[in-house]
Amino acid sequence: MDDDPTNDRTDDAFELYDLRVEVVAPQGAKIQCNAKVGDWFEVRGELLHFPPGQPFSMYSLAALLPLLPAKQRPTHPNDWMSTDAEVACPDPNCPTRFRITRLGKRTFSHAETTAVPLTR
Repeated sequence: MDDDPTNDRTDDAFELYDLRVEVVAPQGAKIQCNAKVGDWFEVRGELLHFPPGQPFSMYSLAALLPLLPAKQRPTHPNDWMSTDAEVACPDPNCPTRFRITRLGKRTFSHAETTAVPLTR
């Protein structure tokens, strides 16, 4: 029998950061992606939350989506994912950046997020 508490099969908890993605750009810049400085959305778990009535470019969203799950996960302090916070607009003529800020952590249960059982 293994008495190591880290091998407790009943503990299936894990943490993810909530994120806020906000549009930033140099003052007076001509924005090509139809965003406005200060536009934002949040990521909570797997859900995207947009303010009512605020549109968001699908091309900008497509550029951001691959990074969001990685940014949600705890990373080593020296990892670039821990330190780099701004993503360029995918339009090479647009000066817009999307600032990804880690907010508080949220705890999830493996059993409540997938049908695949844990095997340890």
